Amino acid sequence: MTQRVGVVVGGLLVYILIWLGLAMLIAAVGIRFYWGEISVGQMLLNLVSVETDGGGGAIVWAGILGIGVVPLLLTLAIAFWRHSRHRSRRRTGAGMLPRRKQWIKRSVSTILVSAVVVGGTTAFSTTVGVADYIKAGKSAYDVGQYYVEPTVTDDQQKRNLVLIYLESGEATLADDQLFEKDAFVPLKEATPASEGWQSVEDLQQYRGGGWTMAGLASTQCGVPLKGAGLGASSDSSNDVDGGTDSYLGGATCLGDVLDEHGYTSVFMGGASSSFAAKDTFLNTHGYSEVKGLADWRAAGEPEENFRSDWGLSDERLMEQAKIRIDELHAEAETTGQPFNLSMLTLDTHEPVHIYDYCNVDTQNQVTSAFFCSMTQVAGFLDHMKEQGYLEDTAVVIMGDHLKHMSAGDAFHEQLDYHENRTIFNRIWVPGGNKSTAQHPGADQLNMFPTILEAAGLTLENRAAGLGVSAFAPEVPDGSAQAMEPQGYAELLDSHSPLFYARAWAGKVAAP
Repeated sequence: MTQRVGVVVGGLLVYILIWLGLAMLIAAVGIRFYWGEISVGQMLLNLVSVETDGGGGAIVWAGILGIGVVPLLLTLAIAFWRHSRHRSRRRTGAGMLPRRKQWIKRSVSTILVSAVVVGGTTAFSTTVGVADYIKAGKSAYDVGQYYVEPTVTDDQQKRNLVLIYLESGEATLADDQLFEKDAFVPLKEATPASEGWQSVEDLQQYRGGGWTMAGLASTQCGVPLKGAGLGASSDSSNDVDGGTDSYLGGATCLGDVLDEHGYTSVFMGGASSSFAAKDTFLNTHGYSEVKGLADWRAAGEPEENFRSDWGLSDERLMEQAKIRIDELHAEAETTGQPFNLSMLTLDTHEPVHIYDYCNVDTQNQVTSAFFCSMTQVAGFLDHMKEQGYLEDTAVVIMGDHLKHMSAGDAFHEQLDYHENRTIFNRIWVPGGNKSTAQHPGADQLNMFPTILEAAGLTLENRAAGLGVSAFAPEVPDGSAQAMEPQGYAELLDSHSPLFYARAWAGKVAAP
């Protein structure tokens, strides 16, 4: 009896290992196809939040079938095949195989099972960067050692703010020597340096970033986006999509600072507001109005204005934004209190979707899709100029992250080995100093204090979070931005369990 129980348990363990290996292998292939190589943090904070409506669409069903159903069916098929062979041998009286053949059969089976398990585990761990995650867990650095609570010393020059995130807005796509045409021409024409528009030179994606929520958190809070991790206490949260009412509540972010100084903050995006807990983040940090897919449907937008996998077109988003900024500007003139209107585009999210208003004049449709999206944003800026809003409203435009380089995305030939991939950005400060003096090496974390300064707020040491204003010619001693590159990279990689446990629990305090 003991021997039979051992055989059954051993057999079940083998099939569990086969199922696990297949699941991890298929997951690795799927992640690489849709997102490319990612981090453990991105997987935990983002992939678990995809939605069937306005948050990935078919990706959700592909994941359910590919990771949940297919490995199970394959494992059952293998089990059924082996059982059928065993019954067939017994029925035909073939009897047991000779000892040598049994040994060969078991050896081959062991090798095949091991190959599935090891192959699946290796593929998955390299795809999500498990080795880097383990290494980062050993770092002695903690973000809290360098975190600077934003301190506003003067708000007498505060002004309205428009903040536009460009989905996958990578500046490299403006190189018409690499691509069929400069995809940013419409936006460049609407933001000429001759009229006072500025740019942060060579704006870098922060190390470890690369997805929308990481772009929002880094540029609005000045810290890398990470979960609570192993340092989480019982009152902290690492579940950003499980009905919690706070998201990095312990960090002071853009909306929090603006709220303290009388701003009304509004966010508008085409996708589902709840995707990756975006609405929770914004509501936690001072935004009083967050509009997304559900709101546009409720407003009666025709179905042809939506893409089934994500949401509302940029054309209609910008038309809605024109209406909202007219209302916000009128309210600001009446009340004397400024506003912050933030937006996130969608058309340039792959897989490419071409709307009727987009004229495809390139061999690769993605280039045309970018051009058309930039045309819509430029149209919104033209509206601001025509209405005179640029006289009292700062504008910050930037990509949320570099363009993804997954197996299913375009431009691998041009971008895979490019030496300096940067994020597109434009900044307008009414009547401000148009000096181009900047400190070198600015990344997304530096945009937090930069945006606050564009809004007319004066910051102590021109610092906030881990960042220093990109337009500060010098970096304060002791700042994370003053670290050597290797040390700064390790700081951004570090799990920083003490800081993030308190950040998710709502208890961060600057050192």
